[in-house]
Amino acid sequence: MAEISAAGGVKLHEAPASTGAFHRAVFLGLIAVLAVLPFIPVIGYPFFLMKVLCFALFACAFNLMLGYGGLLSFGHAAYFGLASYVSAYTAKAWGLPPELSILLGTASAAVLGLAFGALAIRRQGIYFAMITLALAQMVFFFSLQTPKFTGGEDGIQAVPRNALFGIIPLGSDLAVYYLVATIFIGGILLIYRVIHSPFGQVLKAIRDNEPRAISLGYRASQYKLLVFVLSASLAGLAGATKAIAVQLASLTDVHWSMSGEVVLMTLVGGMGTVFGPIIGAAVIISMQNFLASLGAWVTIVQGIIFVVCVLVFREGIVGVISKWLKKPL
Repeated sequence: MAEISAAGGVKLHEAPASTGAFHRAVFLGLIAVLAVLPFIPVIGYPFFLMKVLCFALFACAFNLMLGYGGLLSFGHAAYFGLASYVSAYTAKAWGLPPELSILLGTASAAVLGLAFGALAIRRQGIYFAMITLALAQMVFFFSLQTPKFTGGEDGIQAVPRNALFGIIPLGSDLAVYYLVATIFIGGILLIYRVIHSPFGQVLKAIRDNEPRAISLGYRASQYKLLVFVLSASLAGLAGATKAIAVQLASLTDVHWSMSGEVVLMTLVGGMGTVFGPIIGAAVIISMQNFLASLGAWVTIVQGIIFVVCVLVFREGIVGVISKWLKKPL
């Protein structure tokens, strides 16, 4: 954790070598699991796994802003959904390869995050959260009222999976899964690096005691805006990748309930942990997939699990495991 020292600066705590080695082992284990996961019976469905990884990256992007920046957004679906639409539209209407469609979707989310973040960070607490929700609703209604671009209530369906870099075919779900897994690992490593960088340490200090950080000369608003844009960009990366992998961009991606789901994923897995949102996303998406026969009761089951996690696992699933292992996860 970062501390604000009496000398007038942020005291950066370097992770012990044993902790660094532990994290490297966890990352290598995660990569190994992702490599063999499609071949495991029952859960080894590439289409399902792709969806889990996309939402896991989305949750990790949100956790970067909430868990490490202390900024609660109720409108993160705006960046996820806009990038999804841009990626799907450019792939289908313009025939762009996946890497360019995903890049354009991510860039659009970054620009939107910059515009919305510049407005939202002027307020704090519940006011910040409500502003993000209001801005996200604007994106939702824009998506609803521009069917030529978004397809309206039908969305953009049958998004083509064009050849990657123009040479690598993505005709099979397995090939697309490994593309999604590569993007997911890259996103997680970037988040991990940001968290453990001097920028991340100052960000934690601002989260813990913003007035003190400001009094020491740190421009808190600039740090907040940077983490807001970075979080929006990574959420956009998740949405753009999801559109190519699932071959669909719809109003569900920009609906307020999507913003609520990513909050739920983060809290269930463990806010302020690197791997918590991944577990949270896996739990929520698995419930939606394997309990789909329950219909509307799935929402009630999610609510029960959320209440249990808040009452019993207050730090989230990974937060509790971290305490047991006495290792930060």
